[in-house]
Amino acid sequence: MESVPSRKTAESGSTQRIFCVSEINEHLRSLLSRLGRVAVEGEVASLRRPASGHIYFNLKDRRRGIESVIGCAIWRSQVQRATKQPIKEGDQVIAHGKLDVYAPRGSYSLIVDRVEAVGLGALLVQLEELKRELALLGWFERSRPLPALPGIIGVVTSRDGAAFQDFLRTRSLRWPLYPVRLVHTPVQGTGASKEIASAISSLDGSGVDLIVLCRGGGSLEDLWSFNELPVAEAIWNCSVPVVSGVGHETDVTLADMVADHRAHTPTDAAQLVIPARREFEEALERRQGDLIDAMDRLLGEREERLERLRRSSWLSRADWILGDRWSELSKLGARLIHGARNRLNTSTQVLESARHALAVQAPARRLEQGNARLDMAERRLVTPLRERLAGLHASLDLAAGRLEAFSPFAVLRRGYSITRVVGESAPLSSPLALSAGDRVETRLARGTIESTVQRVVPEDSDGEDEA
Repeated sequence: MESVPSRKTAESGSTQRIFCVSEINEHLRSLLSRLGRVAVEGEVASLRRPASGHIYFNLKDRRRGIESVIGCAIWRSQVQRATKQPIKEGDQVIAHGKLDVYAPRGSYSLIVDRVEAVGLGALLVQLEELKRELALLGWFERSRPLPALPGIIGVVTSRDGAAFQDFLRTRSLRWPLYPVRLVHTPVQGTGASKEIASAISSLDGSGVDLIVLCRGGGSLEDLWSFNELPVAEAIWNCSVPVVSGVGHETDVTLADMVADHRAHTPTDAAQLVIPARREFEEALERRQGDLIDAMDRLLGEREERLERLRRSSWLSRADWILGDRWSELSKLGARLIHGARNRLNTSTQVLESARHALAVQAPARRLEQGNARLDMAERRLVTPLRERLAGLHASLDLAAGRLEAFSPFAVLRRGYSITRVVGESAPLSSPLALSAGDRVETRLARGTIESTVQRVVPEDSDGEDEA
């Protein structure tokens, strides 16, 4: 909606924006919506329940001598959820919801979606703490299987409550007179949680196969006994599976979370634990039919086998058995004789080969062959050696002759001599190496002459030496 254009006011003469009423209401609605969900505590007053199904009331309180009031509304679609326990004039409650502005009157009110009695909020906080502790201990994770056909079903509830009647009505529909053992206990009020826990413990040792904990719907305060620790401990310590069917589908208690299985209602719990007799009988009939069919097939197979045996030759004629066995024995005897002969022939051949090999390897024959080889080796060895020695003698004689021809002693025997200075070994080849007075010795073929040099005559032009 558009606002009225700005104009000067008569008092100040300044320009100021003028809002429409609807703009102010929308602005207030926006401001209140920023608060989100709020919880308001007060006393219920002016409670009205019109035919529309909505609930209208005021919350009021008095502070510093001033009474304050806020209008509240619960829409019809939220009545059952918001008011688990009926509210009445004068109740001290906490209302949860959101603030809203009613534009036609310019008033605001609290649109309520949950109402709880004062003091219940603290209990809910304690309950959340307890849930966290039990979750850490793993109490919410156990889910033991239920027996398909329990012998006795234990029930913990009030015998005067509608929950037990619903349970029995469902039993009559599914399996009339199915064994049920009831332990009566109060299901709400002060001390009810301890009595419920005691009832669970007493049933646990009485031979039941499972326990059903059930109660009809009610407010959070009515169901509070099932949110207390004694009931949770009794369920956790129970040796048989526990089914919890407390309240309606929207009600979730601590007992539901610790139990092995949760049913939405007592009726649902009965359907969960009591087998349907008709279905059970139909299953038995099907299994009976399957068993009869299996037995018929087995008997038919046995009859066919007996008939085949009856028609067999070895049962109808005993002489056929002997004849057949005699034929088999004859064949086996022939095979035995043939095998023995083959084995004997093979052994004879092996022995003959061994005898021949032994004769070839006889010591005398081997000695004779060795002597023959030695004679042949001797002939082959002596002849070359003799020839080799003759050749070596001839070569030695030839070398001796050559050595004798070139020997200095042979030269001396032909009249030559060797002269050298006394005390030296090298022979003289020139007189220039001597001086008068030197002593020399002359080696002849048969002796040595020592002499003294008187005069040295050098080599003449003709190459002849003077004595």
